Amino acid sequence: MASGGSKSVAFILLIVNVILYFIVTAVAAWAVNHGIQRARETASVLQIPARIFPIYLPVGNMATGFFVIFSLIAGVVGMATSLTGLNHVAKWDAPNLHTAAATSLLTWSLTLLAMGLACKEIELGWTDSHLRTLEVITIVVTATQLFCTGAIHAGVEEIARRHRSLIGRV
Repeated sequence: MASGGSKSVAFILLIVNVILYFIVTAVAAWAVNHGIQRARETASVLQIPARIFPIYLPVGNMATGFFVIFSLIAGVVGMATSLTGLNHVAKWDAPNLHTAAATSLLTWSLTLLAMGLACKEIELGWTDSHLRTLEVITIVVTATQLFCTGAIHAGVEEIARRHRSLIGRV
């Protein structure tokens, strides 16, 4: 009975994560494109160490480049693992749940790194509205990915417990 509850929770959270990771990917891709188009004229007035830095974005502070790149990576990986996780959770057997558990943990790690950079960017201050949106959604998707990872791991535990009880009967 418990596996049905964690299965439905994991399925709903995976759908929410696909949507949130798509938004993260879209906003981070916009920021990278905007940075590529405007970096030459903006970075030309900076001092020499910052001018040769390849990840300078004119729309935020000095942490923005790292934050946007890691958000883009976390968004793409998160979208892919959430879509494949929907398939794995729908099947709800041991090999598929172990795969979903491993990939959700990896995705949460990358998202946690992007969230840490979002917190650093918030600490440094001054960002425009697009980057504030990316910061907030990155923080929210970190929490939903944590809950989704927990629900999938609860399903793995339920499957393992059921498997141990079947082996004990034999």
